[in-house]
Amino acid sequence: MASSAPPHTAVRRPLDVPRPLDALHLDIGGPPTLTRVAADHLRRLGGRVRESDRASGSGSGSDSDSGEIALGGAGFAPVTARTAWGVHGSGIEDEATAQAVTGVMAVHGRRHGAPRGLGVDYLATATGVLTVQGLLAALVARARGGDGPRHVTTTADRAGLLAVSQYLAASGADEPEAVELDAGGPPFTSADGIVFELETLDPGAWADFWRALGAPDGAIRAGWRPFQFRYATACAPFAAVLHEVTRTHSLERIRQAATASGAEVCRLRTLTERATEDDGADPWSLRRLLPGVPAATRPVSPVGPLEGLTVLEAGRRIQAPLAAHLLGLLGARVIRIEPPGGDPLRGMPPACSGVSARWLALNRGKEAVEIDIKSPGDRGRLRELAADADVFLHNWAPGKAAGLRLDAEHLAAANPALVYAYTGGWADRIADAPMGTDFMVQARTGVGEAVHPCDEPPAPSLMTLLDVLGGLHGTEAVLAGLLLRERTGHGVRVDSSLLGAADTLLGPALERVRRGRAPRPPAGFRHPIRTSDGWIAPSDLCAAAASAHDLSGMCTEEALHRLRSHGLTATAVTTELSDLHHDPRLSGPIGRDAHGAPVVPDPWSLA
Repeated sequence: MASSAPPHTAVRRPLDVPRPLDALHLDIGGPPTLTRVAADHLRRLGGRVRESDRASGSGSGSDSDSGEIALGGAGFAPVTARTAWGVHGSGIEDEATAQAVTGVMAVHGRRHGAPRGLGVDYLATATGVLTVQGLLAALVARARGGDGPRHVTTTADRAGLLAVSQYLAASGADEPEAVELDAGGPPFTSADGIVFELETLDPGAWADFWRALGAPDGAIRAGWRPFQFRYATACAPFAAVLHEVTRTHSLERIRQAATASGAEVCRLRTLTERATEDDGADPWSLRRLLPGVPAATRPVSPVGPLEGLTVLEAGRRIQAPLAAHLLGLLGARVIRIEPPGGDPLRGMPPACSGVSARWLALNRGKEAVEIDIKSPGDRGRLRELAADADVFLHNWAPGKAAGLRLDAEHLAAANPALVYAYTGGWADRIADAPMGTDFMVQARTGVGEAVHPCDEPPAPSLMTLLDVLGGLHGTEAVLAGLLLRERTGHGVRVDSSLLGAADTLLGPALERVRRGRAPRPPAGFRHPIRTSDGWIAPSDLCAAAASAHDLSGMCTEEALHRLRSHGLTATAVTTELSDLHHDPRLSGPIGRDAHGAPVVPDPWSLA
């Protein structure tokens, strides 16, 4: 759902810190839905925005035109970016149709048992962040003495493929999923009617929590694996009795059980609550460290704008590995720090040629070095690696880097030119914050309310929305740090977070709250229409008119012909992700890597 309202402008930023785009200017045109996030982030990075040619209007209608951004000045030749929903004539014309084609509706709908659209403009948001990445990468290449790309193209369909890449990889694996893909999952409801999210990464804590509440042992044992794998499958079909158990206890009793067991619970907050506490801070922070220049001049080649740069990544799960993966796609050499014996997620089912398909989606092409960060000797090896790197990126638990003397100040002593990047959960902006995981941040920030229309109960999406968007923010922050390093001659610390990603995603909804308007989508918003052999999704602009047609009994082709003959835009919903390999509506082909795992096209085209 788009909004032409200006973003919340209060920011928390040290006034004496230069920004990477200071003295550069921006010209923006095209539909606000596609350019809102990019314009906001470029402005926060210091760009002076000239919006005289910007298209006016609002709503969640079909934005058939592309967005255009030109960035230049201060000795930088202009770089232009074009954003679009997809290829002209593909039927991908807005957020709804982009979600339908790329499999986002299918993945988000797994917990419901049927395709379902996200109530937020997730792909437009991701496309905006990717656009900023492309522009920053081009400027980094030029600041390093190379020619660099002059034109960046991003499309929402490629952003969608990136968002579902792990789920797509699993669909093309040599073996089935480790757990059944079926409807169900959190959140839970207490006896006093309070909806809450539960989180633990420990099977012992899971069992102790449920035993304290009197759940049956069989349901406890059978429920752990679907709960554990919900990050990978976007559903958690455990026994309904677990929901029945929580409805017999007050939230206070449930909190006591969580505290005693080591699990955590978080009440689902509303968008109004989030708008009240929102401090307007930037979605990332940049802080200069010591003066320093790269150890050696590294030429920029046509292979990619980051060619010759080295990224040292110590990431787990999704957020940091995805950020480093994107830096690798831009040409950087990525060296992954793994524990002795290798990353255990390499063995996460399902596998392609013996390697986890999901792991490959985020880590293919990276080099790996095994280091025991608990060992003083190995920490010394890591410092040596950092001394020759351009970026050190991690998402360890809060305080862990400082405790190991591997924080920004420690590594800057070995490499003053380092860009030190941390992708975390809360950025120290929320008091008494719960565990900084995707679903807990969704619950705490109101995302769980925003993604569902007003006729449905709030629930965090079991698709890893914030892990992916947080990874995109991490890449964006690193690129901003690299540009700031080149322009100031200082090493830089950059911090990004899942909270920052949530605030970016929720921008229009929070602005509606501040204006006294209903923040959630209307009833039935982005609900695909059932056909005899599948589902179709009308564009947001045409949804009301499409619902007036009786499509019952029609096959998908007939239903689409009926709607299109009346001038309405609609497209078939992708329900099997494996079908994406041969979908002519997409702007780029899906390939295979050396293990046979699916490879989605790069999210930008650089020319």
